[in-house]
Amino acid sequence: MSSFRELLVPGMAEVGRGQRGRALEGAVRAAIREGRLPQGTRLPSTRDLAVQLGVSRGTVSAVYAQLVAEGYLRAKHGSGTTVAAVPSRARPEVPRVEVRRRWRFDLRPGVPALSAFPRAEWQAATKAGLAALSDDDLGYPDPAGLPALRTELASYLGRVRAVEAADVVVTHGVAESQTLMAQVLKSDGHRTIAVEDPTHPGAVEALSAHGLRPIPVPVDEDGMRVDLLPRTGCRAVLVTSAHQFPLGVVLSPQRRRALVSWAQERDGYVLEDDYDAEHRYDRPAVGTTQVLDRDRVVYLGSVSKVLAPAIRLGWMVVPAALRDRVVEHKRLSDLGCSPMPQAALAHLLKTGGYDRHLRRSRQLYRKRRDALLAAVDEALPGWQPHGVAAGLHLVLRLPEGTDDQALQLELARRGINAPALSGYAMSTSPFPGLVVGYASLSVDRLKAAVDEIAAVSGP
Repeated sequence: MSSFRELLVPGMAEVGRGQRGRALEGAVRAAIREGRLPQGTRLPSTRDLAVQLGVSRGTVSAVYAQLVAEGYLRAKHGSGTTVAAVPSRARPEVPRVEVRRRWRFDLRPGVPALSAFPRAEWQAATKAGLAALSDDDLGYPDPAGLPALRTELASYLGRVRAVEAADVVVTHGVAESQTLMAQVLKSDGHRTIAVEDPTHPGAVEALSAHGLRPIPVPVDEDGMRVDLLPRTGCRAVLVTSAHQFPLGVVLSPQRRRALVSWAQERDGYVLEDDYDAEHRYDRPAVGTTQVLDRDRVVYLGSVSKVLAPAIRLGWMVVPAALRDRVVEHKRLSDLGCSPMPQAALAHLLKTGGYDRHLRRSRQLYRKRRDALLAAVDEALPGWQPHGVAAGLHLVLRLPEGTDDQALQLELARRGINAPALSGYAMSTSPFPGLVVGYASLSVDRLKAAVDEIAAVSGP
């Protein structure tokens, strides 16, 4: 049976005496799972295999007993030990690793300047926040969020965004907030939800995946066409009222009031995603729709555009009638967010570190936005910026007749990631354009990117 020995443990001689039992057990298990020992194969007796491998008979007996207990082997008195019916595989499974493309110029929207993340302040906040946690805080968390963070968020949102934040629920970001609301709305009988068109495809995916069919409503210079909402038959709507994504317009005061009236008349809800509203460069940011009716507007926000998406923290300000069910869905989903990053964010808010970083970010992003616009004006004078001076991106309106999808593909071939506006449209794109993020690239890199885009598309 020398072949049996070669099949199982060709390196037994190199294995330490105390580890030979474990090595033999693993080798037999692997040979069975990989099909090298087919079902029904009879194994040598414990005595024979012990002699072949130079180990004690007790070691082989223990290995056989363990594999019988796991279901890999069958032992029948008088018939010896045979391989049981175990599904085999040709080769061990290798975890699939997604490799992200490395762009020469990555102009995708929604990405802050990750190199400007306040690492030292976050590290200090993490240390201070952890020190402030009690022993009980290290147990299973409150699914609504760490009380200290909810308190600081209520204060911050009231001061900066004039939000009436009596019922804050901490989430893993706006995507999870949308998911939780989709679950609650579906349980209330909603089957559809109105969304802006164009809009973020991630929101459409999240809502669809949890049972709500998004119904597109066009966006013009004053935001969503609220007058068209009654035609949708929906009783819920998702809007980015302060800085519409991707067009960058602001929902007008008249339409805000009409939106709230629509929700009141239909016993419905407005989901207000305050998308990158903190970043306004020419004037203070427009206030929220939530202040018009806290019982009909669900306010959503996160730190992804101010600090970094990797922190995975966001918040909802939920109407009292929905809060308990939102928290219950959160509990059933993941038992709540980790208290440790919550404590760090609470400390950063309390000590003013969040505000300081936001002020620095505004200055940085305004400089980069101005540089991008100047470069476009010089190299591509026929391209017009669209939207207000805010956020982490802008839309460049291309000359009529331009195929923005074809341009996106051509730029991608040259290592430039600049998404086409039509890719965000659920129906017909309002005009050809590129949705260009500027926050993550330096001034020099932005100028170089525009020069290369001009070389591809012409002035």
